[in-house]
Amino acid sequence: MDLLSRTWQYILANQARFLDAVRVHLELSFGALLIAILIFVPLGVLVSRGGPAASGALALVAGARVIPSLAVLFLLLPVMGLGNGPALVALVLLAGPPLVLNTDAGLRAVDPAVQEAARGMGLTSWQVFRRVSFPLALPVIVGGARSAAVEVIGSATLAAFIGAGGLGQFITSGLTLLDPRMLLAGAVPVTMIALSSEVALGLLERRLTPAR
Repeated sequence: MDLLSRTWQYILANQARFLDAVRVHLELSFGALLIAILIFVPLGVLVSRGGPAASGALALVAGARVIPSLAVLFLLLPVMGLGNGPALVALVLLAGPPLVLNTDAGLRAVDPAVQEAARGMGLTSWQVFRRVSFPLALPVIVGGARSAAVEVIGSATLAAFIGAGGLGQFITSGLTLLDPRMLLAGAVPVTMIALSSEVALGLLERRLTPAR
């Protein structure tokens, strides 16, 4: 408890810097998640349609999950330099695999009989997708967004290594200076943000899941 008290006092003494780090961390994390949703959910829809390229795309996406986000950051350095740019790109790429895989899984799991019944009612293919398939797959897609959010929020701490700021600054400084107050000033808020996102998206996922 004494350490937590000293950490709180440290945060109060460095309030402006701490709040700026929280702002940068939130902007990086949720900005990357939003961009990833706009890119990778449509990609997951295309993959779910099947075709010769679908299995190859899924294998590529699944393989991308094992690439460390820190490695992606340093690979982007020669191209994009330091700052928010490479950090944002790396986080978007990190969020991609769970979004693609869950979108594909959710759409493939929709009962073909339900889709056929919708077509029998006169709905076009686009209407079946928009009114039937996508809403039924949405809980699984949100589950992918939940996984992506937790990964992105945690990995955004690595942005401090390339000068993008965020709460990772406190963590890296705490490790360098062997100061547990600085370490906790970064680690505890990151954990709270990640857990809050997990709970919020979990509630949304359950709300969207049809009652059986």
